[in-house]
Amino acid sequence: MNKKLLKITGIILLVLVALMVALPMFLEGKIAEIIKNKVNNNINATLDFDEANLSLLKSFPNAHVELKNISLVNKAPFEGDTLFASEHIALKMGISELFKSAEDPIAIKSLNIDAAKLHILVDEDENANYDIGKEEEGKTGEVTDESSSNFTLALDSYAITDTEIIYDDRSSGMRLAISEMNHSGTGDLSLEKSELKTLTDALVTFEMDSTKYLNNNKLFLDALIGIDLVENKYSFLENKALVNQLDLVFDGFVKVNEDNQEVDVTFKTPSSDFKNFLAVIPEEYSKNIETVQTTGNFEVNGEFKGIVDEEHIPKFNIRINSDNASFKYPDLPKSVQNVHIDTEINNTTGVAEDTYVDIKRLSFTIDQDKFNLNSQIRDLMGNTKVNAHMDGKINLANISQAYPVPEDYNLKGILNADVTTRFDMESLEQKRYQNTRTEGRAEISGFEYDSDEMKNPVAINAAAVSFTPNTVNLDSFEGKTGNTDFSASGTLDNLLGFLFNNENVEGRFTLASNTFALDDFMVEEASEGESGTTTSGGEEERIKIPSFLDCTIDASANTVLYDNLNLKNVKGTLIIKDETATLKNLTSDLFGGTLGVAGAVSTKGETSTFDMNLGMADFNINESFASLELFKVLAPLASALQGKLNSDIKISGNLKDDFTPNLTTVSGDLLAELLSTKVDAKKAPLLSALDSKLSFLNAEDIDLSNLKTALSFNNGSVQVKPFALKYKDIAINVDGNHTFDSQMQYKATLDVPAKYLGSEVNNLITKMDDPSLQDLTIPVTANIGGNYTNPTVNTDLTSGVTKLTNQLVEIQKQKLVNEGKDKAKDLIADVFKQEGDSTETNSGGVKEALGDLLSGNKTQEDSTETKEDPVKNTAKNILGGLLGKKKKDTVN
Repeated sequence: MNKKLLKITGIILLVLVALMVALPMFLEGKIAEIIKNKVNNNINATLDFDEANLSLLKSFPNAHVELKNISLVNKAPFEGDTLFASEHIALKMGISELFKSAEDPIAIKSLNIDAAKLHILVDEDENANYDIGKEEEGKTGEVTDESSSNFTLALDSYAITDTEIIYDDRSSGMRLAISEMNHSGTGDLSLEKSELKTLTDALVTFEMDSTKYLNNNKLFLDALIGIDLVENKYSFLENKALVNQLDLVFDGFVKVNEDNQEVDVTFKTPSSDFKNFLAVIPEEYSKNIETVQTTGNFEVNGEFKGIVDEEHIPKFNIRINSDNASFKYPDLPKSVQNVHIDTEINNTTGVAEDTYVDIKRLSFTIDQDKFNLNSQIRDLMGNTKVNAHMDGKINLANISQAYPVPEDYNLKGILNADVTTRFDMESLEQKRYQNTRTEGRAEISGFEYDSDEMKNPVAINAAAVSFTPNTVNLDSFEGKTGNTDFSASGTLDNLLGFLFNNENVEGRFTLASNTFALDDFMVEEASEGESGTTTSGGEEERIKIPSFLDCTIDASANTVLYDNLNLKNVKGTLIIKDETATLKNLTSDLFGGTLGVAGAVSTKGETSTFDMNLGMADFNINESFASLELFKVLAPLASALQGKLNSDIKISGNLKDDFTPNLTTVSGDLLAELLSTKVDAKKAPLLSALDSKLSFLNAEDIDLSNLKTALSFNNGSVQVKPFALKYKDIAINVDGNHTFDSQMQYKATLDVPAKYLGSEVNNLITKMDDPSLQDLTIPVTANIGGNYTNPTVNTDLTSGVTKLTNQLVEIQKQKLVNEGKDKAKDLIADVFKQEGDSTETNSGGVKEALGDLLSGNKTQEDSTETKEDPVKNTAKNILGGLLGKKKKDTVN
């Protein structure tokens, strides 16, 4: 019987174990379906997860449910935004909860959330993305209670690890970010009255209207909370908080009512040691305060009491006091002494905008330096109003010798100030500076300022600013950066906006410099090519116009260094705004002449650009073309010229990182006039090539004086408009084009007098004994190609000379024909005179022959005589026949 009982018992246990192993496999799908249905049916959002795992053994006798890669995604008006996400959530519940229907509530005993992100967003219209509860059908504005009954908490523990929570209220400008948060709690929350033991640590950032009041400050909270579920009251029983390194203890309660919450909480520092003050400062700045020697006290205490609803916050009073305290870091040579702090932060109405700060006294000394400040800041959460007075003299270097300032701050200089100011943030934001009043004077000397927008630190030798109710005057500002020195004065229009509202420096200034080097304003910046990809070499220097400047500057400088140029006596007006410098009436001495500039340069985009009009008067040609890369590609031949140049250039394009033109991008027009110009053919391969092709040409004797020419350029090509010049009595017409890499296609047409075309042509002209032929010219075309350093020149000189020779021969022929006609006429006249008794037949034949002669007709026999002058032969035959016949008849 006993054996049979044991056998039955064993079988039952085996079946139970088998069921505990097998049952989760059948229920996992049901669990996932139940959770998704219960949640999604009651919220205006979508809950989803990759998988749900169930174990009956892991938390026996409870069921253990794990969800992986969970997300809760909003619907309209935050369509697609993720409200909550977590890599892992674990739930513990009774096994019987697994068999409940989808309509029955499920009781959860423990909850663990890991690697979660909760992003709460309130938009400008005060819509909240966490407002996802569905309204009950038929009722507007009332949320159904069913959703609250789908899950009930009977927790004995919960934990949230490695979690980030962001609360971003864009309607009020408030942002709270809690990162690296670990929070846990233990207690029996199923009881009406219980105690919950919690531990919390996190990093907290709090920002209001772009001002960060907390920035990754450490927070630790060890709290025992009494929970009364009947009255919905939560009391702080034993509580200790650590903000950065400042200890606080607090007690009181928070009670949740139907329409609001009641708050009654007090807190204070458990000790009055002045180290409490250093503990408020972020640890990266305060360093190891355990070793700091302190005297005096520092106390913080306060209270929050009142109602929290849509219109109110609790009234509160926070008092911060220190009286004649001091501290000294053991590894620093100086101490901070006579520290007095008397400050209150209050709200007496429960309206958030009425919060104010009253700094009744804040003062300290370092050696003989003393600083005092008092200020009242009203409407802290609304249109903040500031009324402050500051006075004192401080050697800034002493600060780093008494307090562990980061090394890269490199504080130097003497600050001497006595300033009173009154302003409100709305006036600053709306630039209604007439509503602000600032009076007094501030001076600084020996100060250095470093910025990411500057290549070198700016050393301010001396600067003084005086304040009146209406203006801020920059009385003096003398400094140096790199090789650049400067002195400035002027009027600032919005110093408060620059200091407090991140606005630009606005005003009008007069700037003078002995040496101004543009290279000093180059900054390290990732340089990108035109395709948008980072160029090889990584970080490259690029000159940038500071983005915070919005001003007009009347500038003068003895020397401006730009690339390899030294500009002297520079004067002009610069209007700087939006990373663009507009130049007006800028003049400079350069290359022995005067340069005038008007236009704009912008560094706002990924590529710097320029658009300029340049006027050049009396420039030394060879010097300017040797120094300016732009001139070398526009007119490479000019490097062989000596003399003066007047020119007007309209040019635009991109700038390289060193502020020199990117020649492949420039376009524009140039009009030039050459004065008193000589040619050095040795420096011009093109001229040497022309010399070799045209024996009568000596390029160095080409007269370029008063030559005016125009050209246009674009896409790396230069088009020269036709122009004319003289070489002795030869007129030359030139036109064509070349590329920036000096590939040429030019045509020079020379109107060459015949006397330059060789001895044969000249001998022929001499023999012809015709003065009019001395002015005879022929056009000779020289086609120029190839590269400027290796040109090709082809001419039609040979064909021209041949053509001219044929032309002269034809002229000579015609001349001889005409001479033959004249001699024939005279001879025939004589014949007729002497032979008056000839017969009529013979007379007719003579007339016919004479007609042929005068008309220039030739007999058939004449056409066969090709080696002798046909004119002479014709005249000889005709006259010979007439004279011979007449003589024979006479004899007979």
